[in-house]
Amino acid sequence: MSSLPRNQIILLVSGIFLLALVVWFWLFLATPISTPTVPEPEVPIVVVTPPVVVDPKTVIGTSVDGRAIESYTFGTGSTTLLFVGGVHGGYEWNSVLVAYEMIDELTTGVMLLPAELSVVIIPALNPDGLFSVVGKEGRFTADEIPENTAHVTGQGRLNAHDVDLNRNFDCKWQPKSTWRSKTVNAGSAAFSEPEAEALRVVVTEIKPSAVVFWHSQAGAVYASECEAGILPETLTLMEKYAAAGQYLAITSFDAYPITGDAEGWLASLGIPAITVELETRESAEWSRNKAGITEVFTLYTK
Repeated sequence: MSSLPRNQIILLVSGIFLLALVVWFWLFLATPISTPTVPEPEVPIVVVTPPVVVDPKTVIGTSVDGRAIESYTFGTGSTTLLFVGGVHGGYEWNSVLVAYEMIDELTTGVMLLPAELSVVIIPALNPDGLFSVVGKEGRFTADEIPENTAHVTGQGRLNAHDVDLNRNFDCKWQPKSTWRSKTVNAGSAAFSEPEAEALRVVVTEIKPSAVVFWHSQAGAVYASECEAGILPETLTLMEKYAAAGQYLAITSFDAYPITGDAEGWLASLGIPAITVELETRESAEWSRNKAGITEVFTLYTK
């Protein structure tokens, strides 16, 4: 068999090469080029949760006349702060309103509570004295307070045993004490009154890092002390609240001698406590006290 001439072989090879080139080029163009899939960015899910209300209302004790003494607890932090109003009942009813303003704003989330904190609020330690002036059980507003002379006569200041509760605690306790120029009954012994005992039990259980009491009316914040004097931390607490709330800061109450006060008892336990005396007896002065409370929150989250 004769072989193909050289020039025909070259043409045949060239044709095969060109054909292969055309086929490859066609396949390259006809096949879509795949592009890497870029995942869509994840949209963060924002979960709005209500404030942590651990125990919205707990009965911590009963008054002489059998009325409930309630506390409200917020937060789950390891540092606990205690706020107390209405020690002198209806005589200082606006101190109860401050507590309810705080409860409302913590419940709705208007007031923010740092995660490190737990807060316990006792709005009315003396519900019998409160009832004697307000004339109703439970929540009330300033508009519901009837016309009375409580601010002059002292109505509602004492409990139903006619004991001044802020003379019934275990700091230099005496059976008789003073309020202004008057002699007042301090009970048969320290914690003889169920209202004082209720506060003692709460303090023992929650072990607060600090305690704030609301009273009226002096327009000042007072530090607490007992036999060992004023705790350094109490001075800081007093100064912070007073500056934020635009109240006077007074280290020692010396208008007249006091024995058996709750704040002094706490000082004897090593617990910083302050007395916030509102400037009037007709208003909760909420914006000022909210500023003071917020400053306390900041102080105990550092």
